[in-house]
Amino acid sequence: MSERTAGASRADLVADAALALLAERGLRGLTHRAVDQAAGLPQGSTSNLARTRQALLELAVRRLAEREARVLALHEMPDPRAGAGSLVDALALATHRALTRHRDLILARYELALEATRRPELRAYFDATGARFRDQLTALVTGLGSTEPDRHALSLIAWADGLMFSCVAGSFSTRVPSLAEVRSDLGELLAGMLGLPRNTW
Repeated sequence: MSERTAGASRADLVADAALALLAERGLRGLTHRAVDQAAGLPQGSTSNLARTRQALLELAVRRLAEREARVLALHEMPDPRAGAGSLVDALALATHRALTRHRDLILARYELALEATRRPELRAYFDATGARFRDQLTALVTGLGSTEPDRHALSLIAWADGLMFSCVAGSFSTRVPSLAEVRSDLGELLAGMLGLPRNTW
């Protein structure tokens, strides 16, 4: 059930199993015993790493951020000075990759985000792990010449979150847009934000 990686630590195996359970069964299916079984570890292994439910949720949030960072690959985004077209291509590819190959991570994130609304201590932890994505995106739109980078970064995140929700858990769950469609939508959004001609890319 969990995503196993050669040489992965026991903590990673436990966290990956927790994420898989969240995607498959929701929060009610996330127990220490279930994680042990899903990870193929001896009973009590998860409790040794994360004794409380809060600790287990934090472990899952941290691992989610690590895996989403690899999926989105924001650290590999082109320099904005290369032009808006290159950035649109990279952001569209990252978004489409998440939608088509990592739907389980998206579902797990929704479960954790909703639980964070009920657990203030998890809310702070969840928001802190997501700050690096927001900060990197803010830097990217700043490099493109945005005069309101915080607002524009929020709009881009809201667009991506809305698209992912609609296509994974919402009314468009049976229809995933093509890479070309994602690129077109993103290009139109950035063009409107930055006052760029649509044919820039």
